[in-house]
Amino acid sequence: MTHTLEWKVHLHLFEEGGTTKARAAVDTGTAVVTGHGVAHRNPVDPDVPEIGDELAAGRALHDLGRQLVDSAEHDLDGVHAPRPEPRPALGWPM
Repeated sequence: MTHTLEWKVHLHLFEEGGTTKARAAVDTGTAVVTGHGVAHRNPVDPDVPEIGDELAAGRALHDLGRQLVDSAEHDLDGVHAPRPEPRPALGWPM
């Protein structure tokens, strides 16, 4: 059985006084899930807004992904399906 969906993620960035905030939201058709991320610039660091944007956006998307995985695991529990084996974490720690 083929199953095709398209979920659009909206990513909003806000910067003020060396702090960048991001909000990532996806509408699944049955729920809207929103992730949040923040990046703070050290006052002694150069003012490079793109770095704050990348950090805040990445953190918001990471939060959004975690919430979606948590939701799927909750749904698995509801149908009494076995959970997949945990995988080792990859990449740099957040």
